[in-house]
Amino acid sequence: MMIRFEGVKKTYLRHTALHDITLSLPQGKIIGIVGENGSGKSTMLKLMAGLIRPGKGTVTVDGEPVNRLISRKVAYLSELDVLYPFYTAEEIVRFFASQFDDMDIKKAHEMMQFLQLDPHKKIKHMSKGQRGRLKMVLALSRQVPLVLLDEPLSGLDPMVRDSIVKGLLSFIDLERQTVIITTHEIQEVEAMLDMVVAVREGRIVGVEDTEVIRETEGLNIVSWMKKVYGGY
Repeated sequence: MMIRFEGVKKTYLRHTALHDITLSLPQGKIIGIVGENGSGKSTMLKLMAGLIRPGKGTVTVDGEPVNRLISRKVAYLSELDVLYPFYTAEEIVRFFASQFDDMDIKKAHEMMQFLQLDPHKKIKHMSKGQRGRLKMVLALSRQVPLVLLDEPLSGLDPMVRDSIVKGLLSFIDLERQTVIITTHEIQEVEAMLDMVVAVREGRIVGVEDTEVIRETEGLNIVSWMKKVYGGY
């Protein structure tokens, strides 16, 4: 599954979030879109998820122009806390299964056990870390080719971040899935990324395989970002 941005511009009122982005992202990889807050990372994910439309240019997934119907191919985890508070974890899984035919309830139960979530606990009684883990369960339990995770580690304590990263690695099927993560918590996810896209002020400033960054350039991702940002 190839994701393609072609001359994409997105403006909110007078603020331009993305400036003429052209980018291709390959299938079967864990790809990090990294950058400062407000750099345009979340806007890129929302465009891939069909939640917003570009003001100019096109976004395609497998050659298909992205619109609301792309949800049958895409699981999207929002940075926002959008879970119904009156459901238990088990009930929200069942609700998602009623909305998405590709929901794997067995996998959801395995992930809840792995991430130490009580299936009978109401969402309104969960901590922020527990809600973050539950959102991950809901996203990764869908059997779709493209998984989009918007700041999945934001605001979570280090122990929770570690369990979420381990959950990602354990429950992603990279033979059939591509995962794209936006984050500014780079050190926590660096080890699992295959490719990095650096964004700054709505522009792509660098795209590279992490193996090249580490092996050829001898850098970690933070050092590589400083290098590519230095040219802009």
